[in-house]
Amino acid sequence: MEFPFERRIAACQRRLERNGADLVVCFPSPNLTYLTGFEESPSERHLLLFVPDTGDPALVAPAMYEEQLSELPLSELRLRCWTDADDPLEVAEDVLEAYSLGPATVLVDDRMWATFTQDLRELLPDAEFGLASAVLEPLRIRKDDVELAALRRAGDLADRVSLEIRARGDDLLGMTEAELASEIDRLLAAAGGEEPAFETIVAAGPNGARPHHHGGSREIEAGDPIVLDFGAFVESELEAGTARYPGDQTRTIVVGEPPAEYERVHDIVRQAQQAAVDAIEPGVTAGSVDRAAREVIEDAGYGDAFVHRTGHGVGLEVHEPPYIVAGNDRELEPGMVFSVEPGIYLEGEFGVRIEDLVVVTEDGAERLNDTPRGWETGR
Repeated sequence: MEFPFERRIAACQRRLERNGADLVVCFPSPNLTYLTGFEESPSERHLLLFVPDTGDPALVAPAMYEEQLSELPLSELRLRCWTDADDPLEVAEDVLEAYSLGPATVLVDDRMWATFTQDLRELLPDAEFGLASAVLEPLRIRKDDVELAALRRAGDLADRVSLEIRARGDDLLGMTEAELASEIDRLLAAAGGEEPAFETIVAAGPNGARPHHHGGSREIEAGDPIVLDFGAFVESELEAGTARYPGDQTRTIVVGEPPAEYERVHDIVRQAQQAAVDAIEPGVTAGSVDRAAREVIEDAGYGDAFVHRTGHGVGLEVHEPPYIVAGNDRELEPGMVFSVEPGIYLEGEFGVRIEDLVVVTEDGAERLNDTPRGWETGR
């Protein structure tokens, strides 16, 4: 499979020129991973990627990373490593002087720590500063073939675990929420997941009315609606560089006979999710997809019980643009990937949420999850 990173750097440079900006600077973050294939957590050490509107990108990094960084699939990348005996700001200053910027517009990583932003301000006192998302968000929001392949694998992995848990039926009775969450994490790892994409949600009975409930000691009882929300990161199939993408699926199941109102509520949520998926196509707004789901729930009399947005974008991050929320006028484009997850939450009783990831196609939407959306369990 081809490396996408040089193509992404070139696209970033075109965006810089189009936006009238001279330089984007990233530090350890999804933006750095997107552009280079290098993933690392932020630290107090200066690790900064400089991408000018013209010319070669440069990466200033601690010498301890030199071997890893020299293997990145970026032939034009200038690697400038510094040791503990060096002043990393002097190295960064050398890089900036080579670009001959003059008064410049510099876009810094949206999540860059303040200390590094202040360092850049000292090195470029005449520069005007903005955020890297101005050029990188339009690129990251449309997934390329490498990303879509990974997201499909992550969706398939979540599907397999979902089927396994649903099939256990009566075996789930007596387990605590925390025990079931741990078992789901184990199954995700056994199926090839790198690590959970977020804290696995298991919310039984009245706990299901809390959309982001943290599983605890409550035992699952017959008739409990159980909200299951989980996924795992998978590694892209690249020979060099890294890029991990998450799954994210929610189903609400019941072992035994559900509460009296449950079947109706579950059916309303299924209809709302289907209405939202049916509304997706290029050119429609993210807000209109939220509206399609919300109208179904409001018309059924549960509008006040739908307490969150309909969805969120998914990529290198579990939550990223586009956000499927009321008032978002961003038009959908082919290659965008996001969740569709309406829910109804009845305090003190139960909750229902159904979630799939979808990718916008040329004429509609493709679901990346394909397990049953009903509530029945057992083999």
